[in-house]
Amino acid sequence: MALSWKSRRRLALAVLLVGLPAYIVLAVTLMNRLDRAWGRAPFWVELAVYVGLGVLWALPLRRVFAGIGRPDPEAQGGSGAAGDQPAGRPPDRPA
Repeated sequence: MALSWKSRRRLALAVLLVGLPAYIVLAVTLMNRLDRAWGRAPFWVELAVYVGLGVLWALPLRRVFAGIGRPDPEAQGGSGAAGDQPAGRPPDRPA
């Protein structure tokens, strides 16, 4: 079942405000436990793990974030006097 644009936008906001901080806490906790178990890893290993985890969270959520920065494609009606302007741009002002 496909989510509507409004639902995806709300879900993306919830993921960014709640899910991402929780994921960061989880990643740091995981690294701290690994440090306690096996000792401190070299800098490049830690960097690779943090970069990997930083990309890994977004992969399953690509479809949620796709297109939410654009205007609602399902919105009805024109945009008034600036109907010939591209969406998201203010009308040109006379100099």
